[in-house]
Formats: sequence, structure tokens, C-alpha cells
Amino acid sequence: DLGGSGWGNNELQSYTDRRVNSRIEGGRLVLEAHEETFTGTDGMQRSYTSARLKTLGKASWQYGRIEARLKLPKGRGLWPAFWMLGTNFTTIGWPTCGEIDIMEHIGREPLKVYGTVHGPGYSGAGGIGGSLTLSNGVTVSDDLHLFAVEWETNRIRWFMDNQLYFTVTPASLPGGAQWVFDHNHFLLLNVAVG
Repeated sequence: DLGGSGWGNNELQSYTDRRVNSRIEGGRLVLEAHEETFTGTDGMQRSYTSARLKTLGKASWQYGRIEARLKLPKGRGLWPAFWMLGTNFTTIGWPTCGEIDIMEHIGREPLKVYGTVHGPGYSGAGGIGGSLTLSNGVTVSDDLHLFAVEWETNRIRWFMDNQLYFTVTPASLPGGAQWVFDHNHFLLLNVAVG
């Protein structure tokens, strides 16, 4: 994805396709935010750049274990995420397509990671989620960690380093809300700023 539209979260970066923001280095994918004045393809000037990569149109999944081993950036104002959207996003929009946040880490909370689902009637600040807070004094960004969901027909479970920390089922949704996690989703990886 390209541009600096704020992406529905008042984000401060412009996403680019430049190798300074996303590249393969030593066999690992690197996403990197930079403080710099940049005008994106959408004509919006921003004070930060970063990358947002997606598999839409290339690969998608319905059910199974989805995981990535990640080393997260450190710092207040950074918001790295590993997440999924329904492949029907382009036709029915968000949140009806469904969103599974496999991992979100808010820089001002260095000991915590979040896992959340968003759908019609439970989106934005009303998303249904859980979190894991490290208790050993080591921050989440100090090392590589394995983040995963195990996604089944009527259940999604969240793990960090194979430790289960949250589960959601249709019974977890607000009364009358629709379970929208029954079709293919594509992956996204990004580092937001702000």
C-alpha cells in the first residue's frame, strides 16, 4: 500500500515502495520507518515514511495456523502490526470483511502485545481482543518472538512464543453480531507511526 492518508487511524507516515522502508536483508524481511519529509504518490506530504505490505491478489488463507517470527521496533509512537483482512474487502468494505489482528504492539506499552478481531458491530475501539503483558522486565522489542493465531471454523486463538493468551468464538461477540471469519483473508505487515 502507498500513501499518507492516515489509514483510518490518524497515522503520520507515508507508506512507500522504496527499499529504505522495505527490503530483504540477510534473508530477513525488514520494514523500517524513517523520520523524513516525503510526498507520496497521493500528493500528501508527511514527516515519516514506512512500509505496509500485503498479500491481496497473491495469497490468502481460510483456517489454519498463521504465524511469523518478528523482532519489533522499539519506541514511543511506533505501531507495528501483523494482521489479516477478508479478501472481499474491496467489494464489501471494512469491517464487514472481517479483520484479524494477529499481533499489534503499541510503542508506548513496551511490555504488551494485542490480538483483536473486528467485524460489523465490533470494530475500531469496540473490537474484541486480548493482550499479553511480559512480566520479566524484558520489553517485547528486545528479542525475536513467534506470533500466531490458530484459526478454526468457530474459534480463533492467539499465541506469543506458543503461549496461548486469548481466544474468541461466536459467543464472544455482542448480541446479534455476525461472525465474519468464515472466508479467505489476506496478510498485512506494517509499521505505523503516531
